[in-house]
Amino acid sequence: MVRKSALLLASVVVPAHALAQEAPQQPASEEVEITGERGEPANDDFHGAIYVTASGVDRLDVVAGTSVLTGMALQRESSGQVGDILASLPGVEASGFSPGASRPILRGFGGDRVRVLIDGIGTIDASGASDDHAVAVDPLIAERIEVLRGPAVLLYGSQAIGGAVNVITKRIPPGVPDEAFHVDLLGGVDSATGLWEGGISLDTKVTDNIVFHVDGSYRNTDDIEIPGFAASDDLRADLLADAAEEEEEGEFEEAEELREAANIAGIVPNTYTETWSAGTGIAFFSGQSNFGVSFDYYDTSYGVPGAPGAGHHHGEEEHGDEEHDEELGEEGEEAVSVGLRRYRADFRADIDLGDGFFDSVQSRIGFSDYTHTEFEGAEVGTVFEVKGVEGRVELAQSRRGGWGGATGLQFSAQDFVATGAEAYIPPNNVETIALFTLQEFYFGPFELEAGARYENTEIEASTLGLEREFDTVSASVGGGYTLFEDFRAGLNVSHTERAPTAAELFAEGPHIATQQFEIGNPALDIERSWGAEGYVRGEIGEVKVNASVYRNWFDDFIYLAGTGEEEDELPVFAFLQQDADQWGAEAQITFPLIEGRDFSLLGDVRGAYTRVELDDGTNAPRVPPLSLYGALEGRWEHFDLRGEVEWYDSQTKVAPFETPTDGFTMVNASLGWHPFEGRENLTIIAQVDNIFDAEGRRHTSFTKDFVPMVGRNFKLTARASF
Repeated sequence: MVRKSALLLASVVVPAHALAQEAPQQPASEEVEITGERGEPANDDFHGAIYVTASGVDRLDVVAGTSVLTGMALQRESSGQVGDILASLPGVEASGFSPGASRPILRGFGGDRVRVLIDGIGTIDASGASDDHAVAVDPLIAERIEVLRGPAVLLYGSQAIGGAVNVITKRIPPGVPDEAFHVDLLGGVDSATGLWEGGISLDTKVTDNIVFHVDGSYRNTDDIEIPGFAASDDLRADLLADAAEEEEEGEFEEAEELREAANIAGIVPNTYTETWSAGTGIAFFSGQSNFGVSFDYYDTSYGVPGAPGAGHHHGEEEHGDEEHDEELGEEGEEAVSVGLRRYRADFRADIDLGDGFFDSVQSRIGFSDYTHTEFEGAEVGTVFEVKGVEGRVELAQSRRGGWGGATGLQFSAQDFVATGAEAYIPPNNVETIALFTLQEFYFGPFELEAGARYENTEIEASTLGLEREFDTVSASVGGGYTLFEDFRAGLNVSHTERAPTAAELFAEGPHIATQQFEIGNPALDIERSWGAEGYVRGEIGEVKVNASVYRNWFDDFIYLAGTGEEEDELPVFAFLQQDADQWGAEAQITFPLIEGRDFSLLGDVRGAYTRVELDDGTNAPRVPPLSLYGALEGRWEHFDLRGEVEWYDSQTKVAPFETPTDGFTMVNASLGWHPFEGRENLTIIAQVDNIFDAEGRRHTSFTKDFVPMVGRNFKLTARASF
C-alpha cells in the first residue's frame, strides 16, 4: 500500500522513546542512577548501577506513576510470561489462560487495551487477538519491567486505555561498560512445574565507542501441579451429572470418559512449556549521540489445556459433511499445542542537537515476522501470521524557563493472515500514523502537564471487501503540587478515543481458546472516554506512598457479550457497544518497622479494586475482584527474609453467561543471599510459593474453571553479574 511504502522509507528516522524514564526529578538528558531494592545504589546490572538517559519529558506523570520491577523483586517473580510476573503489583492481574500464555491486565482491561512494549516499541504479534496467544517477549532477558498507567499513557497509543507494559532489555547496548567484558548469568529450578531455566548475556567493548551484545536463554516446564481437582466445583458437578445421564441412556463409554474428566486431580494435563531465545546487537556512541541495531529470535511451544468433557470443535462450514468429521475421528480429541516463532530486528538512533530549542532527536524502529501454529496432535490446525513494522521519532525540547517537552511521530503497519479450520479472524491489514506532543510547565511547587495525540487508523479485510478508517484525538491535562520535598498530590483529566480492532470488526467463527463462537461487528464506532484520576506519590521520611483513585466514563464501550444462541456446539458471543462506567483505586505503601545498624524490618502493603459497569446495569466480563497484599521483609547485611500474604476476594459481580469465582489466600516466603559486600553481583533466592497449597482461580481467565493456579512450589534461582 502507498502508506506502508512511505512508512518504510521513513524508517531511517524512527524512534526510541526514552531509553528509560525512571527518574522524575532529574533534568532531561542527564544520567540517572536507579537504586536497588535495599534503598541504596546497587552495583550490578540486576540490582542497580543502571544508568539511563531520561527523555525530554522526564517528569511527566507517565514516569512518576510508573511501577518498576527490577533486581530481587524481578528475580522472585520470574515466570515464562510477562502477565504472571507482574500479577502481584497493585492494579495488575494476569489473563492466566495457561502457563504458556498469560498477558497482563491493567485496571481490569486486557487484550488490545493494554500495550506490551519491548524497549518502547510494540511486540508486533497476535497476542492481543486471543488469550491463548503468548506474548512474543522473553522475560528472562529483561533488565526491568515498567508498568505505565494513567492518562499520559496516550504517549504509546490511543489503544492503551488500560495502560502499557514496557520490557527493558540490553539487546541494543544502552551504554559503554567500564570493563572489556561484562557477563550476566541466571538459572532456576522448581518443584511444581518441573522448571529448568537458564540464560547468559555478554557485553563486550569492541572499541571505546562500540559495544557488542549477545544473549541466549532456555526454559522448560512440565504439566503444572495443583492442590486438588482441575475442574471447579460447579464444572465438576455438571460433568458428573452428564455422566449419570449418559449411563442411564446406555452410553457407558461416554459416561466413563466424563467421570475421568471430572476426577482429574493433582496436575493440569497439557500445560507444559518449552521456550528459547537468542539475540545480538551492536551500538556506536559518539558524545551524547548513539546508534544501534539488534536481531533476535524467539521460539516457544506450549500446551493448550482443553475444557474437561469438551472436544476440540470445528466449524461445520470448514468440514462440509459428516464423512469429514468421521475422518477426523480421535484426532479432533487430541491434545492441542502451539508452536510460536518470531524473528525481530530493531534500530535505534539518538542524535544530540546541541543547545537549540530541541536538544535531541530520539528514534527507534522494530520489524517482526511472527508465526503462531496450532497443532492437533501432530497435525497442523490453524496458523496465525503477523508481519509488521512499528516506529517512533521524538524531538526532545531543551528545558528553558520552567518549560519542557517533546513532540513526536509514531507509525505502524501490520499484515495479519490466519489459515485453517479455526481462522475466525479474516486476513487484514492495519496501518496507523500518529502525531503527539507532551508539554510540562513549572511554577514553583506547581506543575502543569498537557498532552495531545492525533491518530489515523486504516483497517482493511480484503477477502471481505471491507475497509474502515478512523481518526481519533486524545488529550490529557494534569496538575501536580509538591506538598513538601519528594511528595506531591495531583489531578489528571483525560479524553481518549480508541479505534476498534480487526477482531472486533470482522471476527466470525469458532474460537476454541475461549470456547465461544465469536461474531464481529463491521459497523462499530470509535470508543470514547472521559477520565479523571487523583493521586498522591512520593516519600514522607522513610515511608513511600503511591496511591490513586480514578474514574472513566465511556461512550460506545466495545465488549463481547453472549447472545444465548449456539453455533457449532459453541455459545455465540458478539461484539457490541454501549456506554459504560469504570472506577477504582490502587495503592502501595512501604515503610520501616525497625531500623538498626545490623538489621531492619520493612512493611509492604498493597491493594487494588476496580469495577466496570455497562449502561444497562450489567457488569463487564472478567473484571478482577478486590485484592490485598501484605509483606514483611527482614534485612541483614547479606540476607533478605521475606514473607507475603496475597488475598483475593470472591467475584460475584459477573457478566451474563459468566460464572462467579471463589476467593482465595496464598502465603509465600523467600530467603535471598547476596554474599559480596558492596557489590551485589550474585544473588541466590530460595522461596516457597503458596505454602499452604491453597486452590486459587483467576477470575480474569477464560480457563479458570479447569486451570487453577499452581499449588505449593519450592523454587531456587540464582543471578550473577561480573
